[in-house]
Amino acid sequence: MAKVSAVERNKKRQRLVKKYAAKRAELKATARNTELPVEERFAAQLKLAELPRNSAPIRVRNRCEVSGRPRGYYRKMKMSRIALRELGSSGLIPGLVKSSW
Repeated sequence: MAKVSAVERNKKRQRLVKKYAAKRAELKATARNTELPVEERFAAQLKLAELPRNSAPIRVRNRCEVSGRPRGYYRKMKMSRIALRELGSSGLIPGLVKSSW
């Protein structure tokens, strides 16, 4: 089980990403538009830098929804390999059969 503080920090980052997504996209589009004057593009870049760092989508870490584990994460299942194996062995994931030979 992961530290509760790490999981909560990641949840906070997810909320910030969602909150600032529209503003961040608008500022990025302005900063990348080569048809605008350089001063306007630079001003947009400065405003983008003023946004909270944790509002950037790259700062969010994929974590297992069962255990909070950050490594060995399967995106399709939204859980770690260990949680997937445990739930699969107990028959809680439909269609998943643990192989044995």
